[in-house]
Amino acid sequence: MDVVYQQCGGIDVHKKTAVACVAAPGPDGQRKKQVRPFGTTTEELLALGDWLGEWGVTHVVLESTGVYWKPLWNLLEEHFRLLLVNAQHVKAVPGRKTAVRDCEWLADLLRHGLLRPSFVPDRPQRELRELTWYRTTLIWERAAEVNRLQKALEGANIKLGDVASNVLGASGRAKLEALVAGQADPELLADLAKGRLREKRAALERALSARMGPHQRFLLREQLCHIDALDESIERVSAGIAERLRPFAVARSKGTYLAAQCRRLAARRGKQKAAMAVGHSILVIVYHLLAYGEVYSDLGANYFDERDRQMVERRLVRRLEGLGIQVELKPRGTSEQLVAAG
Repeated sequence: MDVVYQQCGGIDVHKKTAVACVAAPGPDGQRKKQVRPFGTTTEELLALGDWLGEWGVTHVVLESTGVYWKPLWNLLEEHFRLLLVNAQHVKAVPGRKTAVRDCEWLADLLRHGLLRPSFVPDRPQRELRELTWYRTTLIWERAAEVNRLQKALEGANIKLGDVASNVLGASGRAKLEALVAGQADPELLADLAKGRLREKRAALERALSARMGPHQRFLLREQLCHIDALDESIERVSAGIAERLRPFAVARSKGTYLAAQCRRLAARRGKQKAAMAVGHSILVIVYHLLAYGEVYSDLGANYFDERDRQMVERRLVRRLEGLGIQVELKPRGTSEQLVAAG
């Protein structure tokens, strides 16, 4: 079988150990193989990298086992060509002997080019993904806490959610704070409604007519505090994400189709709807790039200006042709003129 990589290594990564195998030609030209275990502390992993370098290793393969591969990848990616492979794909390759260690098998497969690497983003993208994933988990946690709050209200027979669409809105929050403070008069609680919710005061009085015990007030207070803490954490993480995205925010770019689209829509519909529309356009672009293997070609910042100009030209030509006039468009300098012949 052909040898693709002469000096390669395979690492079997676990929580507390990383067993590495190197396969490289020795001084006599014969292939040498050596296996050595390492710890997973930063000092041990750096020593592993030094050991691989001493053997002249150029390519290293790791299995994607949980999150244990990430520290090793972060420390070695600047010094070696790393490949991350799916454990199921490795098991599907036939020919392994039972006595062969995982790291040896990985090194042998890499040596003969029999591994299919997984995509690993660069470090800035990996860091950004960790932040966005953490923000997602915070949002899930907040939603779960809001559901627990709803159940606590139902346990006290408070039907606020049946009248107010958002129990944590300005009006709902004012009522909840009053309930925590010990207010039990449904009329006074309903009077805290704001905006259009004041039109439902009668329904609010019926929904807030209940008996809330001390332990329910305690639970409600803790749940509101937890939600507030989650909101603050989500805001901080969102700010961190926005700061990392600042160099790539599409709306701030110049001379691109997406930036022109954002400015065009923001003038008519506002910045928030414009951002949503641009996000949808990006998803459509990514779908075509991945589904059809196309190469992205930016339409340019003047795309909409050119499109609008062409629409005006076509409309005028159709009107003239409708009057029985033959029309031919000819450029004049930097503009165009209509040449009409009756």
